[in-house]
Amino acid sequence: MNPAVSASPVEDIVGDRRWMDMHERFVEEAQTIKTDLLFLGDSITLFWKQSEEWKLYFKPLGALNFGVGGDATQHLLWRIQNGELEPLNPKVIVLLIGTNNFTQQHSNEQVCEGIITIVKYIIEHKPHTKILLLGILPRGHRPSPVREKVEKINESVRLLASEFPAVQYQDVGYLFLNKDGILSSEDMHDYLHLTHLGYSKLSKVVHESVTQMLK
Repeated sequence: MNPAVSASPVEDIVGDRRWMDMHERFVEEAQTIKTDLLFLGDSITLFWKQSEEWKLYFKPLGALNFGVGGDATQHLLWRIQNGELEPLNPKVIVLLIGTNNFTQQHSNEQVCEGIITIVKYIIEHKPHTKILLLGILPRGHRPSPVREKVEKINESVRLLASEFPAVQYQDVGYLFLNKDGILSSEDMHDYLHLTHLGYSKLSKVVHESVTQMLK
């Protein structure tokens, strides 16, 4: 069994129930708020909502943000299978997930299958929803084997995603790398999570795509 597609909640090691409380809040929001635009993902998606760019670009669209820090594909899959997708009927879902699978030592193939499994689940349960699938963002200050892993997974995901008419794949990693593959701390303060400038770059590109998809 591929652990990246084995839907499961995060283990509450600390005992503060934070992850489950966030999930239950999202379920309640899904039941009470109507939206045309839903964001699904991990901490990069979660912190997006706290940015000025979210207020500028996505809050006016009535977007919902169901990002949870630390989530890998199997955790997000569990969340959407357990109430976060129902009874919403968004026109567009923005999906960004996969970077946290690296810490669990999942293989390229496992991570790719995890992402595509989420895509298939959304398509099956929300056949009228379009998906903007973002490639895993580059991580680390300089080129590395991890960067190569990101690139290989993204290419595999791009090829598989092209089989689904409802999916628009977008690799936005180019926004953050210079010609030598260097990632600036001005875009990602810890070379993983986005700064104000990083979210500004990402938001402009995603907003343009979302606007076209909503039409």
